[in-house]
Amino acid sequence: MSGFELICEVEPPTRPDLKKVRHQIGVLSAVADGFLIPDNHIGRATVSSVAVANEVQLMGARGIACLNSRDRNLLGFRRDLLTAAAYGVEQFLFVHGDDPAEGARTSQLTVRRMIEQTRETTYPGCNPFKVGAATRLRPVPRWKAEADFLYVQVSYDLDELLRWRESVRLDIPVYAGVMVLASTQMARNLAGLSQLKIPDALVEVVDKDRDAGVDHACDQILKIRDSGAFEGVHLIPVSRYRQVAAKLEREL
Repeated sequence: MSGFELICEVEPPTRPDLKKVRHQIGVLSAVADGFLIPDNHIGRATVSSVAVANEVQLMGARGIACLNSRDRNLLGFRRDLLTAAAYGVEQFLFVHGDDPAEGARTSQLTVRRMIEQTRETTYPGCNPFKVGAATRLRPVPRWKAEADFLYVQVSYDLDELLRWRESVRLDIPVYAGVMVLASTQMARNLAGLSQLKIPDALVEVVDKDRDAGVDHACDQILKIRDSGAFEGVHLIPVSRYRQVAAKLEREL
C-alpha cells in the first residue's frame, strides 16, 4: 500500500485449538501488513494474545499482542513481558478493557502504568518493546502521544475522523479504526456504545445485502489511505474476513 499499513485484527480462539486463527492469518496475509490479537475482548477467556502473536510470527507475519489492564496485576503483567521476550514478540497495544458486567475490575494497573513499566523493562539480547495505546476521538493526553503508535477508535463517519486528525498534533504513527458491519444484529449489539454511531442508511443497506458492510469498510479504507491523514488502518473484519481479503486484493 505504498507505506500505508493495514493491520488486521483476528478473532482469538476460546478453545485450545489454533486452526481457525491460522486460517484467518493465511487468508488475510495477502493484504495485511500485520495482525493484532485481542485480549479477552468479548468477556471470555481466550488463548493468550502473546501466544497467538508468536503463532502469527511463525507464519511469517508481524504479530501485535493486545493486553488490557482490566485482567492483570503487576506480577501478571511482568510475566506477559517475560513470555513475549522469550517468544520474540516485540509489539504491544495496551488498552483499558471494557468494564466487566459485575462492575469489578481485578487490575492494579492502568494503561499509563503498563507503558511506563514496559519502558523500564529490558532483557539482554532482546530488542526493546514497542508499545501503542488507543484513543477515542478526543484530545490525546501527552503520555499517550509519547507511545510508539496510536490506534483510533472505530468510526463510521469519515468526516468526523478527519476533523479529529486535523485537531491533534502527533509525531507518531496513527491508525484509524475500521470495522465491518456484518449484520443488523451486530448493529443492534453495538447500539449501546455511546462512542460508536452507525449510520441508519448503512444498517438499512446491510439488512438487504450482507456484503454491503464489507463494501463500506473497504471503501472507507481506500478513502482513509487517499486522505494521507493516517499511517494506516486497524481493520476489524469480524466473521467476514474472507470477503474482505478477496475485495481488498482486487482493489489495492
